Amino acid sequence: MHPLVYFSSSSENTHRFVEKLGLPAMRIPIAGARSKLLMEEPYILIVPSYGGGSAVGAVPIQVIRFLNDPQNRSYLRGVIAAGNTNFGAAYGIAGDIIAKKCQVPFLYRFELLGTTQDVANVRQGVTAFWQRQN
Repeated sequence: MHPLVYFSSSSENTHRFVEKLGLPAMRIPIAGARSKLLMEEPYILIVPSYGGGSAVGAVPIQVIRFLNDPQNRSYLRGVIAAGNTNFGAAYGIAGDIIAKKCQVPFLYRFELLGTTQDVANVRQGVTAFWQRQN
């Protein structure tokens, strides 16, 4: 199975969710270009949404830099977003933005740390997604 690529801030919320999935995953570094992640195979991106309900600043700058690399962008196959339902229509908006800009499917959104059901849904959904790609 192809990996998940994710970004998690120092809060570690997205990291904890990805750990619960038990799937192969690589983390976009929080800081420092010296530890740049360069993809060499297709992947699904998991990204938190920032900005307090606004599209401005919703996608973490580290994710923008990662996707600005043409090679990394070329291997992106889908996106999953974390968010906060308190943000209303902007819940998980980073996923909407990336899916539209990169022309990939927005596969799933979950709140904050995700529930047990979210973990099961993402695990099953990712597996089914890669099976359909083959």
